[in-house]
Amino acid sequence: MQKNSKLIRYVFIAFMLFTTMFSYYIWQITKTPNYQVDEKKGFALLIPKGASFETVWDSLRVNKIVKDELSFKFLAKLLKYKEHVKSGRYVIKAKMGNYELIQKLRSGEQDAIKLTFNNIRLKKDLIHKIGNKFSFDSTALEKVLTDTVTAQKYGFTNETFMCMFLPNTYEVFWTSTPDELLATMKTWYDKFWTDERKRKAQEIGLDPIKAQIMASIVEAETKKVDEKPRVAGVYMNRLRAVMPLGADPTVIFAHQDFGIKRVTKALLQIDSPYNTYKYTGLPPGPINLPDLASIDAVLNFEKHDYMYFCAKEDFSGYHNFAVEYTDHLNNARIYQEALNKRNIMR
Repeated sequence: MQKNSKLIRYVFIAFMLFTTMFSYYIWQITKTPNYQVDEKKGFALLIPKGASFETVWDSLRVNKIVKDELSFKFLAKLLKYKEHVKSGRYVIKAKMGNYELIQKLRSGEQDAIKLTFNNIRLKKDLIHKIGNKFSFDSTALEKVLTDTVTAQKYGFTNETFMCMFLPNTYEVFWTSTPDELLATMKTWYDKFWTDERKRKAQEIGLDPIKAQIMASIVEAETKKVDEKPRVAGVYMNRLRAVMPLGADPTVIFAHQDFGIKRVTKALLQIDSPYNTYKYTGLPPGPINLPDLASIDAVLNFEKHDYMYFCAKEDFSGYHNFAVEYTDHLNNARIYQEALNKRNIMR
């Protein structure tokens, strides 16, 4: 009886030890951090559509992400991840255990891309900026951005299609198609153009697209937020007087040479609808993607009598404004002399 009791006790102890060890092993392979990634940035695992477990594993192996490969594969098999591989972009964090990551991958809870764009002038700049951030390539983005039918679908022309891309930061999934990306941009565009903003545009004789074209000129003329409404006021005065806008940045845009510092008489001879010295009214499209402050500066432009402005000779980024052309010529002469002193000839 006593021997049986001891045997039972030993068996119980052995069972408890085994259970403890097994529990610890399970905890270790499920919860212990198992990934060699940057603690701040992590690692973005990209899984294309139609990918198999082998594709996912190859990506992890090539980038040397997994510390204990055996435990990862064991748990992946146990959780049947091989039968539930989902495409997407998944950020692997340093403190993740196998269970947390595999469940994330299995459920398809992908991490969105933070898409930011600014300082964009041309479609090709936009394509270059964001075309390689998604599962599609830049060629696919170029195709939709240069398609007239697609532009018309969203209420734009080829020249004005860029207006739909308001400079900001957006969260978009890596698996988005070009059409889904455009739909997302249109949603945010419509949110920005509230009834209040549309009303303001109408009151000053513009519509949202024309306001953005005007804002792109203001954006190119000054980076000083406090000066933008005043610059917008000058162009609104010219527009209402049915005189050429005479905006140097539009001429530079027409030449597609953004290194130009001086717009000379020779440069003004270019025959382009973007030459606002030659043609009255607004150009057919924006000359950049103006920031939201520039758009609001147009909608809330400063009411004054200024018709001219010229960069200040101190190169501060601010401008001298004038009502009379003779005063403007004097301001321009002073600025030209300042350029000459710095040997800025182009």
